[in-house]
Amino acid sequence: MDESFYGSGEPIADTKAPAGPIEERWSERKFAVKLVNPANKRKKTVIIVGTGLAGGSAGATLAELGYKVVQFCYQDSPRRAHSIAAQGGINAAKNYRNDGDSVHRLFYDTVKGGDFRSRESNVHRLAEISRQIIDQCVAQGVPFAREYGGLLDNRSFGGAQVSRTFYARGQTGQQLLLGAYQALMRQVDAGNVELHPRHEMLDLIMEDGRARGVVVRNLVTGEVRSHTADAVVLATGGYGNVYFLSTNAMGSNVTAAWRAHRRGALFANPCYTQIHPTCIPVSGDHQSKLTLMSESLRNDGRVWVPVKAGDDRRPADIPEDERDYYLERIYPAFGNLVPRDIASRAAKNVCDEGRGVGPGGLGVYLDFAGAIERLGRDAVAAKYGNLFEMYERITGENPYEQPMRIYPAVHYTMGGLWVDYDLESTVPGLFVIGEANFSDHGANRLGASALMQGLADGYFVLPQTIGDYLARNPVGAVPAETVTAAEAEVQERIERLLSIDGDRTVDSFHRELGAIMWEYCGMERTEEGLRKALELIPALREEFWRRVRVPGSGDDLNQSLEKAGRVADFFELAELMCVDALHRTESCGGHFRAESQDEDGEAARDDANFSYVGAWEWTGPGERPILHKEDLAFEYVTPSQRSYK
Repeated sequence: MDESFYGSGEPIADTKAPAGPIEERWSERKFAVKLVNPANKRKKTVIIVGTGLAGGSAGATLAELGYKVVQFCYQDSPRRAHSIAAQGGINAAKNYRNDGDSVHRLFYDTVKGGDFRSRESNVHRLAEISRQIIDQCVAQGVPFAREYGGLLDNRSFGGAQVSRTFYARGQTGQQLLLGAYQALMRQVDAGNVELHPRHEMLDLIMEDGRARGVVVRNLVTGEVRSHTADAVVLATGGYGNVYFLSTNAMGSNVTAAWRAHRRGALFANPCYTQIHPTCIPVSGDHQSKLTLMSESLRNDGRVWVPVKAGDDRRPADIPEDERDYYLERIYPAFGNLVPRDIASRAAKNVCDEGRGVGPGGLGVYLDFAGAIERLGRDAVAAKYGNLFEMYERITGENPYEQPMRIYPAVHYTMGGLWVDYDLESTVPGLFVIGEANFSDHGANRLGASALMQGLADGYFVLPQTIGDYLARNPVGAVPAETVTAAEAEVQERIERLLSIDGDRTVDSFHRELGAIMWEYCGMERTEEGLRKALELIPALREEFWRRVRVPGSGDDLNQSLEKAGRVADFFELAELMCVDALHRTESCGGHFRAESQDEDGEAARDDANFSYVGAWEWTGPGERPILHKEDLAFEYVTPSQRSYK
C-alpha cells in the first residue's frame, strides 16, 4: 500500500451494537435506549434532509411519534425523489413460497453477496426488519402483486436461490414511495412536519462539536437561510453521478453528505460503487444519463452473446448452437441470477473478447423468446409490461419480438458517511440513513435490497435510536454568531463560483470528470490507472476553479449555479474514491482490482489485510485524507471465496 496519498489515523469502532446472540442484539438495543416521554417529544426538533424512501418514512414516523420535524428536498415535491425509479422489488424473509427462506438465509445471502465486507449485526437487523416492512406497506395500501389465491407474490433476484422479492410490476419503488409520501403528507397536514421543497442543503451547522442545523438555499428565490434543531438526519441518497453517466436522476448528488464530511463526518468505503448489469447501452455523446432495465427481467430473460467474435447477424438468424448463454455456462447454480458485480464483469469480459452486440460491440442480449413461448405473451406482459414499453420507447425496438440489448452502468453506491449501529455518524447528533450511509451492503448490494434498507432505516431503526441521543443530550439555543458564520461561508462559496466568469460550462467539466472516473475507477481498476486518475483529477479541479462559467446571479433560480456547487463537491469526492481504491489492493464485490483475481478471473479478496471498513477523515482542500479502520468480525458467516457455480 502506497501511503503517499493518505495518512493513517486511530482505529474506529462501532460501540453501539450489543454483544451476545445475533438474533437478540436488535431487541437488546431497543430495550437499552433511553426514552423521551411524549410531552418532551413535542419540545424536540429534528431536521431531515431528503424525502425519498428513507427520508419520507423517517419524517412520517418521527412526526407520528410526536417530534417536530423540519424537512427539506430539492425537488418540487417529495414524490420526485429518486427512490421512485426503483423498479424490481423489495426483499423480505417472509418465506411465502415455502422454499427454504428465513431471516438467517437472507442475512447469509446479504453478507456473502457483499463479499464479506459488511457488519454482521447491521445485516441481521435488516433481515429481521424486512418482514415488518411488508406488513407496514400492505397496511398503507401499497399494491403488491398477488397470486391467484390472494397471497402476495414473490420473484427471484440476483444472489439468492429463493424467491423473496415482493414487487408491484415494474413500479415497486414508485408504489413504496407513494406510501411513504402519503404518510408524510398526513403529518404535514397535521402540522407536525414543516416541509420545504426546492431547498438544497449547503452546509451543516456545528455547535459545541454537535450537529445543530443546516444552511439551505431556496432554489427558486436564491435566499440562503439557516434552520436549527436538536438533531439532523441526512437521507440524501448516493453519489453515482460522480461518473456523469449513471442510472441516477440528473439531480442526484453528494453535496449534503460531502459538506457534512467537511465538518467532521467520516466517509466510509467510497470506492465501493455498484455497476448494474442491465442498463440500456450508451447510444452517443449526447446522453446525460442512462436508463436502467430492472434486474427482475433476469428472472425470465436469458443473457447471451454469439459464440463467434464479430458475428453481426440479427439475433433471430443466430441458431441456438451458435449462442453462448455465458452466465448459465459459467455459473450453473445461479445462472442469470448471479449478483450484479459478477454479471457485470462477465458482460464486460465477453464484450472485450469481441463478442458484444449492437453499436460499438458494447452490449449483450437479454432474450425473452423462451419465456414468451413457455408462459405466453400476456403472462410476460403482466409481469414486465411497463418495462418492455419503456425499452421500446427509448430504443425503438420491440422486446417481445427481438432481444433487449443491455450493458453494465453505474447504479448504486455502497460507500457513504460512516455510521454506528444507531445510524449516528462521527459527528454527534448527525444521523445518516438509506443510501447516504455505508452500513449494510458491504462491497456489493444484492438486488431489491436498497428499498429494504431505506424503509428499515426510516420506519424502524432511526425512530428507536435517535430518541436515545435526544434523551441523553439536551441542548440549548444555537448562538446567533454560529449561524451567521455558517451562512457567510455558504454565501462566500456561491459568490466565488459566480465571480470566475470563465469559458467552460459546468457540464463540460462534469462530463470530463465522469470519463476519467469510468476509465480508471469504473468496472475494473488498476494501480497504474488509479495513479493516472489522481494526476488528472486535481489538474481538472484546478482548471474548474479558473475556467468554469456560471451565468446569472445567486438571487433567483439558477440551475447552473446549483450544478456548479455539486460538481465542485464531485471533484473532491472523486479524488477520495481513487485514493480508497488505490489503497485497497484486493478485489471485493464492486471493487475489482485487475491485479487481484484468481485463475478463473474472479475477484480475489485479501481477508488478512483488508477485512475492515475504510473510514476517511477530511483534512482540508488538497490535503491528504486520513484513514481510520474499523475491523470487521465474523462470528456467524465464515468468509470464503464466493462461488455461484
